[in-house]
Amino acid sequence: MLKAVRLILGLVILGVAIAIGYSIANRDKDIPVKVDKVVKTVFVEEVKNDTVPIVIPANGNLVAKNRLELYAEVQGIFRSSAHDFKVGQSYTRGETLLNLDSSEYYASVQAAKSELYNLVTSIMPDLRLDYPEIFQKWQTYLNGFDINKSTPQLPETDSQKERYFITGRGLYSSYYNVKNLEQRLGKYRITAPFSGILTEAPVNKGTLVRPGQKLGEFIDTSVYELEVAIGKKFSDLLTIGEKVALTTVDGTKEYTGKVVRVNGRVDQTTQTIKVFIEIAGADSLKEGMFLQANLEAKDEPDAISIPRQLLVDNSQIYVIRDGLLDLIDVNPVYFSDKEVIIKGVPDGTQYLSKSVPGAYAGMRVKIYEENQTTGNTE
Repeated sequence: MLKAVRLILGLVILGVAIAIGYSIANRDKDIPVKVDKVVKTVFVEEVKNDTVPIVIPANGNLVAKNRLELYAEVQGIFRSSAHDFKVGQSYTRGETLLNLDSSEYYASVQAAKSELYNLVTSIMPDLRLDYPEIFQKWQTYLNGFDINKSTPQLPETDSQKERYFITGRGLYSSYYNVKNLEQRLGKYRITAPFSGILTEAPVNKGTLVRPGQKLGEFIDTSVYELEVAIGKKFSDLLTIGEKVALTTVDGTKEYTGKVVRVNGRVDQTTQTIKVFIEIAGADSLKEGMFLQANLEAKDEPDAISIPRQLLVDNSQIYVIRDGLLDLIDVNPVYFSDKEVIIKGVPDGTQYLSKSVPGAYAGMRVKIYEENQTTGNTE
């Protein structure tokens, strides 16, 4: 009997404990929780339609517009130069780039000149007797003949008889042989056709130079060209002489160039067209520099430019109406890497200027005011 009482008492105590625990666990569920409705603060801008220039970004490497690749046409020892023939050495127009040893060839040229002089001298007695009217003309030519200077041009013949006489004596063939030798003699000395700098110099003084051997590369550092590729749909919008803004990769330096040529053929692989931009007058420019070009293709009226991330499904943007977000359709006319030019948004419309995570049509928002503290924005 005592055992039964103890058992019943234990069960009662256990039941009371369970009831009390359940009550405590569920007590907070019966208390209503007050949830504050969050209204996000957004940044907006007001639409002001205007003429927006369509700027086509392109890039490329600078190349010197005036370039001279030096090759030897004759054989000889590299004797001298106006300066040290080294990479980076600058020369002014007319200075000697390379001077090859031409002493042996020079002697043969002088010998040919002497033969021509002797030939002219030999016809003088016949001219005095048979053609006295032209004797003085050839005598003047002979008096002005200097073997150490360039051979003067033969006098013009006044009659067919005179021409036959001069030709029969071999004067013309001898004269043109001398001029040919003089032209070749001039190839032993290479002068700078413009002021510039050496970018390649594989030979040194004392080197034996052979015909066809490359002697170096000389460029004009005052004018460069930038070759860029643009889409074919913009090719008819570019005009020769149009100004182009150029910047370095890091954006620290800016230059101004102009379009000088537009290729008439479309690259079949990339469907682009080559455009050549000329840049001059900047000492900081170097061949091979990588530059970013911004070509203004055309002006788009009644449009605005916004960041690409604000565009929804490539055809809509969020606007603010009575404190609520709304989606409206727009007409994108040009996409760049970061911006998009759109049309069809009425003036005065307020649109989101910064993306809002989780935004949706009908979402209640609050417009950020300048006098608000940063702690109120979410």
